[in-house]
Amino acid sequence: MKTILAIAAGGALGALGRHFLAYHVNALIGPGFPWGIFVCNVLGSFAMGVLVEASAMFWSPSAELRAFIAVGVLGAFTTFSTFSLDVVLLLERGDMVKAGLYVTASVLCGVIGLFAGLHLIRAVMA
Repeated sequence: MKTILAIAAGGALGALGRHFLAYHVNALIGPGFPWGIFVCNVLGSFAMGVLVEASAMFWSPSAELRAFIAVGVLGAFTTFSTFSLDVVLLLERGDMVKAGLYVTASVLCGVIGLFAGLHLIRAVMA
């Protein structure tokens, strides 16, 4: 139960962080490209790398704290950080084909899924 509460609390913070950072970056740079979410994705991926390597090298956070940061905060701040970690783990294992397929399929299927959801609702509401 402590882990679930840690994830929920981290998720709330991560989602708010994504919202406010993306808003301010977009306000600063302007429209035309989703710079705010791009910055969140890159920053979240960087933070995930720091967390994973620090945990492997010199820091041993509790399971609840790891869940709070990785699943909660970073998972809500950007699911892209988790995706990036999966890709890097595949690459570090030497599984280039799986990594390439995972990247390609994730991006294509994610975009196709979004279009499918748009079209479903548009068809239902028409």
